[in-house]
Amino acid sequence: MLIPGHRNKRRGDDRLTGKKKGAGSEPEEVVRVRLPNKRNREIFAVADLMLGANHIRVRCFDGVTRMGRIKGKIKKRVWIREGDVLIVVPWSFQDDKADIIYRYTGPQVEWLRRNGYL
Repeated sequence: MLIPGHRNKRRGDDRLTGKKKGAGSEPEEVVRVRLPNKRNREIFAVADLMLGANHIRVRCFDGVTRMGRIKGKIKKRVWIREGDVLIVVPWSFQDDKADIIYRYTGPQVEWLRRNGYL
């Protein structure tokens, strides 16, 4: 029984109806995805092999396998594993090397696949 103005024991319930909040309707998952900027030479890549010392061999979507370097800003915040989808920027003076600037999460990768980016 619900008593108006009284703290009910069941937390998360609506005071008037006694039903759970949000019951019966699943909220649609909102996914924000950063896309590669072509003007900055950013491209998609997949982490292929962990080499140590902040270096990873990556397979870029332009068909080239490069040595990726995890930038310090990313190194302190994000863990990168083999198979992760990344955004890399190839070096302008040495095309077989690249900087890793972003790692996608699982829901972001699914969104990219559904919308035809991967």
